[in-house]
Formats: sequence, structure tokens, C-alpha cells
Amino acid sequence: MESETTRQQKVARQIQKDLAEILRARGMAAYDGAMLTVSGVKITPDLALAKVYVSVFPSAKAEAVMQQLAGETSHLRGQLGRRVAKQLRIVPELAFYLDDSLDYVEHIDELLKM
Repeated sequence: MESETTRQQKVARQIQKDLAEILRARGMAAYDGAMLTVSGVKITPDLALAKVYVSVFPSAKAEAVMQQLAGETSHLRGQLGRRVAKQLRIVPELAFYLDDSLDYVEHIDELLKM
């Protein structure tokens, strides 16, 4: 696996921070009371695509929230563009993925309690 360049890492961190602020500002009500966390961002070497990993709590609402995010991608990209316009020439396309690592941790916890 090829390692990310310093630039990729910096851009990914900035996008993660800005998207987290955008989603927080929209509030939990916008996502049917679910809490969203941008847990990570991976960006392609050409900075054209950002894979955004989102964890959703409670996880029962995850599928509905992910569908909603997919429908709002262009709007969220526009908001992100206004925030990063000074740093980036091209605002990357956004692709949202569910980060279910918290569910995995919870599952392991349950198994260990047996």
C-alpha cells in the first residue's frame, strides 16, 4: 500500500475538520436525531476524490443517514468549497462511507463479557 504524501494528509485533515463543523452546524435534528462524527478522510493523490468516513450513533439510523448524506453530497461539497477556497484550487468530490468500527468494538465488548 502506498503511503500518503504530507500534502494529502494535510488536505485530508482540513477536510475532516471542516466537514465535521459543517455537519455539527446542521445539528442532530437534520439527521433524525442521529449524531454524526467524521472519523476519517482519505484523499486520492490527485486530490480529486475524498473518501469521508462517518460514524453514526445510534447505529440503527446509519442506513437512513448514509442515504441522506449521499443525496446532499453536492450541497455539502459546495459548503466545503466556500471554506477551503483559499487553500485548494479544486474542491474534491466527496464519497461518504459508513465507519462501523464502533459497532465492531461494541460487539467485541459483548463477546468478552460472556
